[in-house]
Amino acid sequence: MKIGNKVIGEPEPVFIIAELSANHNGSIETALKTIKAAKRAGADCIKLQTYTPDTITINSTKKDFIIKGTIWEGKNLYNLYEQAYTPWEWHKAIFEAADEEGLICFSSPFDKTAVDFLEDLNVPAYKIASFEITDIPLIEYVASKAKPIIISTGIAGQEDIELALDACRRMGNNDIALLKCTSSYPAPIEEANMVMIKDLAERYDVISGLSDHTMGSTVPIVAAAMGAKIIEKHFILDKSIGGPDASFSMDEEEFTEMVKAVREAEKAVGKVDYTLTEKQKKGRDFSRSLYVVEDIKVGEKITEKNVRSIRPGFGLHPKYLIDILGKRINKNVEKGTAFNLDLIEHGQK
Repeated sequence: MKIGNKVIGEPEPVFIIAELSANHNGSIETALKTIKAAKRAGADCIKLQTYTPDTITINSTKKDFIIKGTIWEGKNLYNLYEQAYTPWEWHKAIFEAADEEGLICFSSPFDKTAVDFLEDLNVPAYKIASFEITDIPLIEYVASKAKPIIISTGIAGQEDIELALDACRRMGNNDIALLKCTSSYPAPIEEANMVMIKDLAERYDVISGLSDHTMGSTVPIVAAAMGAKIIEKHFILDKSIGGPDASFSMDEEEFTEMVKAVREAEKAVGKVDYTLTEKQKKGRDFSRSLYVVEDIKVGEKITEKNVRSIRPGFGLHPKYLIDILGKRINKNVEKGTAFNLDLIEHGQK
């Protein structure tokens, strides 16, 4: 998969997305400052959400439209999205600011009008949000634009995932990534299930990654170790500005530390390779080998008392000890001499 100038997948580094979401808190100036901060923090990409209250819900006070069991408890859906949405007239300026910072920028559309709007901005990719994975007509429309699609699986069962993938592939689009996601805000760490990163990739033959709502960096680090090639985390300029997503978003310092830890985790994972590096070869100096540990006179027999396996590693390999026991020495040898086969009398079996 390639998004903008970034190739995503093995053996490339993890593609790290800073999710702006509602963290502009109603100010384009804050949004533009957040983009600069995301660049400083080490993000590869800034991601938006493209909707209006009217494209995502209706203005109703019926009980179905009142949020229950989340950090937005008791809020009316329409009012929440009215507070959280990114005005469409800001998008062009945000995209331009991201480009100036060298950040890739794309968005999650929530209906067809958002897709059309984003097409006019020439977005390089699309994200399908967790709660939209069941909107098959929307996924088909996005897939028809022949651009990479990243799909979060936060509310998805296996059938939901397969229906979404079928929708993409039905439209001839196989440029797909699936993100393991837990749609709780914040998400409990025990529900992260990072073993699914590898399973998603293998089961569905896609790039896999993480859209994370847990607190802290632990889950992104584990995701990197489990093979995630995309990591998305909510990013905020300063938590003190508040807003609907502030409580589970990372500020610049936290995001910077996460990026550093993820990059270190990538290096630590490495590759399957049994050859020794120069440092590892040097480390063998401290391994065990056979040494003369008591003075031995010419003609004396080698015993477990006068030749032992000790550190350092400059003598004969310890595997030969059983073969040399009982053999006779061909010259006087001092204690501390690295043992070698030239010390044995010739002709001995």
